[in-house]
Amino acid sequence: MEGQNILMDEFGKGAFSFVVVEGMADKDISALRRQIETIPHVDSAIWYDSLVDLSVPKEMLPDKLQKVFINGDATIIAVFFDTSSSADETIEAIETIRSVAGKQCFVSGLSALVTDLKALCEREEPVYVGIAVLCALAAMELLTDSWLVPPVFLAGIGITILYNMGTNIFFGEISYITKALAAVLQLAVTMDYSIFLWHAYCAQKKSCSSNTDAMALAIRDTVLSVSGSSLTTMAGFLALCFMSYTMGMDIGLVMAKGCLLGVIGSVTILPSLILLFDKPLTKTMHRTLIPDMSKAAAWITGHSWAFLLLFAVILVPAAIGYGNTPVYYDFTQILSGDDLDSISEDDMQFLIANTKMEENFNIATTHMILCDAKLSAADAADMIGRIEAVDGVTNTLGLNSLLGCMIPEDMLPKDITSILKSEDYQLILINSEYKVSTDECNEQIDRINAILKEVDPNGMLIGEAPCTKDLIEITDTDFAVVSWVSIGFVFVIIMLTLRSLSLPVILVAVIEFAVFINLGIPYYTGFTMPFIAPICISTIQLGSTVDYAILMTTRYKELRPNNDKKTSITQALAYAMPSVLVSALSFFAATFGVGVYSDIDLISSMCNLLARGALVSMLSVLLVLPSLLMLLDGLVTHTSLGMKKKEQII
Repeated sequence: MEGQNILMDEFGKGAFSFVVVEGMADKDISALRRQIETIPHVDSAIWYDSLVDLSVPKEMLPDKLQKVFINGDATIIAVFFDTSSSADETIEAIETIRSVAGKQCFVSGLSALVTDLKALCEREEPVYVGIAVLCALAAMELLTDSWLVPPVFLAGIGITILYNMGTNIFFGEISYITKALAAVLQLAVTMDYSIFLWHAYCAQKKSCSSNTDAMALAIRDTVLSVSGSSLTTMAGFLALCFMSYTMGMDIGLVMAKGCLLGVIGSVTILPSLILLFDKPLTKTMHRTLIPDMSKAAAWITGHSWAFLLLFAVILVPAAIGYGNTPVYYDFTQILSGDDLDSISEDDMQFLIANTKMEENFNIATTHMILCDAKLSAADAADMIGRIEAVDGVTNTLGLNSLLGCMIPEDMLPKDITSILKSEDYQLILINSEYKVSTDECNEQIDRINAILKEVDPNGMLIGEAPCTKDLIEITDTDFAVVSWVSIGFVFVIIMLTLRSLSLPVILVAVIEFAVFINLGIPYYTGFTMPFIAPICISTIQLGSTVDYAILMTTRYKELRPNNDKKTSITQALAYAMPSVLVSALSFFAATFGVGVYSDIDLISSMCNLLARGALVSMLSVLLVLPSLLMLLDGLVTHTSLGMKKKEQII
């Protein structure tokens, strides 16, 4: 970060890209370079005509100069921007370069990736919402008891989603990924609140003289029932704010706000809609497809030892897989993953440009050195020579790397010296054949850094690859910090909600077991996911699905003082199963459809993991949690308030 700030302050430069030009005459390329320099927020553009006159034949150019800029009929223009890689101004400049350059030119680099990613996110976002709504609607039509209830639910949730997206203006800006995912996630994680209100309202109508009285009591019951579950969901999202990577805070704040608005909407907007449409809702009531779960619950508690054994057998391989979850850090894979055929040519312009850079110039990434401007030409040339000898370094671009130390600096054009040198620093570009985040690239960065520090102890190596290497080193710490923070938050909330010391441990263990399975599967299937996915999924899955366990455990606590443990657990399970099934399957439907459709690998991976996580958490709560309660009933009753037996029932 310090190096990027210096680059901006000293040189007025933020982002950097190469423009690959094919089959264009030199005079046209020179004209194009000058035209690019006139584009707003383009700081400068360098081609070999910046150093020597076009009248000089290419054959007479120094070998290094030819190697950097020319290969057959392909050539590259180095472009610097005065704004950051993901700034709107940089994106507009990239789009302008593409429009003026034509089909013979290709813009590579991180800024081009962000440009393509933004365009694809904005185009696909309405489709994501549409798919999530249709899939959730289909699931709820099958699982609820009224044909009109699902559209009313979705209308209420849709209003709170609009409120959430609109209030994001107070954050100043949010990422394109967050904007694309927020509506789908909010729909998936807040649907429970609507289901709770509807069930409470239907129950109260049987004993109340008016619908408004029934709704008032239903709102009271809903606030009590969703308080714990909504707090755990918000805690899971807020835990993401402890990530060093700012996208975690971005998603965390937006989604925590969305959960809060979802709760408020479920006790304000939705009750109004239900009362307004009460008659048609009543007329469209039908028998639910979910049967009575008493027999299924009795069978599960009757085979608790079998499920405990299954839990013990699966836990070890799940933990191993979880600890070795395969991830990638290369931002160019965020769009396509490993499947380039899944996206259209219009959506992969930066990938085409990167491919041409590799094929024509053997350049996969570019590093930047900021070193002392007062470094002698001899020392700088020696350092550059040693760097160019490092494995994988293709070439360098700096004051001393192209024309050598024998030519005085004052003979170079001022346009070039101002681009590559300030009062305190000089800038050197290092082109590498190694892809970002690979072991070879990281080893190369270490070697270049060692050479740089020998010559200039205060020198800095910056760029996408060094930043990614730092990111790799902090990700494990981020993962551990975020996981423990989310577990701590959820533990305290459950402890206060259920007034128990043992139940928080049991409930968190059950959902963490589900997280281990969900994130452990990729290790055995060979699926590699974006580095941010497991960090986000571990906290979101814990926070948003632990309420399944809270629902069942709350009922178990109510029943246990007057019943033996098996009866209490069986009845609590039978009571919770319909709600858990509806909630989990609706969550699955809303996210799975988006995961299948999306061409953005980050969004696809996260939605698929969330969909699978909802199912795994559902099975863990319905099978493992009752078995653990059967085993640990004595401990629970002695460490929880309100569970003293009125009779000595075993």
